Order: sequence, then C-alpha cells, then structure tokens
Amino acid sequence: MIREDADGLAVAKPPGLPVVPGRRGGASVRSVLETRRGEPLWVVHRLDRDTSGVLLLARSAPAHRALSMDFERGAVEKTYLALTRGEPPSAGGVVEVPLHPARRGKMRPARPGETGARAAATAWRILRRWDRPGGPVCLVEVRPRTGRTHQVRVHLRFLGIPLALDPLYGEPAPDLPLARTPLHAAALAFPDPSSGARVTVEAALPEDLAAVVAALDGP
Repeated sequence: MIREDADGLAVAKPPGLPVVPGRRGGASVRSVLETRRGEPLWVVHRLDRDTSGVLLLARSAPAHRALSMDFERGAVEKTYLALTRGEPPSAGGVVEVPLHPARRGKMRPARPGETGARAAATAWRILRRWDRPGGPVCLVEVRPRTGRTHQVRVHLRFLGIPLALDPLYGEPAPDLPLARTPLHAAALAFPDPSSGARVTVEAALPEDLAAVVAALDGP
C-alpha cells in the first residue's frame, strides 16, 4: 500500500496480475484487495497485465466519479519509466502522433487525415544509457499527456526506441534478463477528491527491473 484515505487507495501493482479479471476469471488486483479488505473497490484506471506501478482504486462511487473525471479532463499527471532498445533520436522531446485502433486490440500511428484517429502526445527524456553489443539500451522517463491505449508503447516504437521486450508489438528482447514488458508506472499526481489538494504518489522501481538496471551497470 502506498497511500490510503477515505476516498481511495494507491497501490503498487505487481507485474503479471491484471487489474480486473479477464474473460476466464482468475485473480486480479481488485479481487485480491476486496477479499483482503472486505470492502468493494472501484477501478479508476487501468494498467496492462505486465506493467507494474502506481494504481488508484476508489472506495466509493462518488470518489470514483471524481477521480475518473480528473483522468478524462487531463488533470492527472502520469510518469512512467521504460527500458528501451535502439538509438534515441535525441535526449528527449514530445512526440505528437495520433493513434488509430489496429487488429487484435493493438494501436498504430494514424495516417494523415485518417478517420477514427485520436490525438496523442507523449513527453519523454533519456535518464540513463548503456551501450551494448546489440545496440543502446536506455532508461526513459515518459509522461503521456493523453491516455490512449498502449500510447507509451506505440510512441516509443515510433521514435525508434521500442520497449526492450514487447511481445504484443513483436519486438525481440536484447541480451537482458527480462521476463515481461519493462514498463513501470512510477508516479501519479492528481487532485484529492475531498480537499482538491494536489497529491503525488510514487512507486519505486520493482525488483525485476532494478535487477536489469544492476545487470546493465555491471560488476
């Protein structure tokens, strides 16, 4: 647990556990917490199954409505950390490329003027870089300014620095000890539903990704 108050919870979601049950049921972040706490919880936003990091859940319907509206109107700041491969085009910047739904739940960059495209913008900057035999590996801070499905993954790929491992988008893994997509929701900043005060919650890099960084640093 990262934060708890009368309105909701901020938890550090582990990789490999979905936020809500899939079509075939099974354990999820929400079901585990509801069972453990003995109270209903409302999911405010989603993270992919293999993405770790900060996740918000509301403890009441009014708090859920308030937090959900904050996400919809862009009042929530999201910060991710990603391990990428490839040569960065620069030290950072903002990519503004509309996204369009693709087959099997995926997204892709939209063609100019394409019907159904949705605006998407992502700020990014390189925090660390390691030169490897197979090409550079970077730790990238990513701040999506919109909330499209798979936005971070598609925009990083568009920049030529895709996630170091991403089975859904067909990227092979470099010689790194990775078992999942290396994407971590490091922080969320949002208005408190009761007071309106700005709240920031953070989740430290989990053990698996910290171990990859240690391996990149070497002995």
